Amino acid sequence: MTLFNRFYLKHRRGRNDEAYSGNPLGRGAPLRSSALRFAKRLLGLLAFALGAIVLIQWQVYRNRDSIHTPTNAPSAPVAIVFGAAGAIVMDRVRTGVDLYKSGKVRKLLMTGDNDRVSYNEPRGMRDEALRLGVPSGDIVCDYAGFRTYDSLYRARDIFGVTHALLVTQSYHLPRALYIGRGLGMNVQGVESDRRRYALQTLYDGREVMSTVRAWIDVNVTHPKPRYLGKREPIEGA
Repeated sequence: MTLFNRFYLKHRRGRNDEAYSGNPLGRGAPLRSSALRFAKRLLGLLAFALGAIVLIQWQVYRNRDSIHTPTNAPSAPVAIVFGAAGAIVMDRVRTGVDLYKSGKVRKLLMTGDNDRVSYNEPRGMRDEALRLGVPSGDIVCDYAGFRTYDSLYRARDIFGVTHALLVTQSYHLPRALYIGRGLGMNVQGVESDRRRYALQTLYDGREVMSTVRAWIDVNVTHPKPRYLGKREPIEGA
């Protein structure tokens, strides 16, 4: 074997050893390429998801021209007052009562969560409205309003409400309006903001994903509420 052939074979064997004998320098290039492709795909998915969220927020929040203060709100047969806890729900009830006393609505539909005996949002809302002077005959309670979608679906299908004012805080109103209109209802919003709430930043952040879920409910899945039941139409609704 010539000197040239011995040198050539030794050189080839060295390159093969680097590429296939476990030397990380031989495997680094394909591994880096695979990781780069994965990172690009992940970034593409994240960009798509972010774009979808932004588009959904725009679709939902463009209805802000339908949000009013209690003094400039239009008239409707019913005010739908959404349940919650603490100062937030008390402000909603007081705003609903203001609409009732000013003659802008004839009935108050108190809708909220009552999934256990020890927790009853509509009853507390009703008690506050009674304390503020609303006759019991003009207050209707929906004890299965577990979320905004359920409340509005039941308002339409159980209580026969097709035209209403939606009473809640401004951060929640665009979603409520979007759902109501998606269900074919004629609705306008009335702000019940009477103070700065302690957890407002949390509510604002949570509303982003709640809005995405509402968009999916209205446009994709069209679910029924957790409970329906027999119709109980509100007189004059």
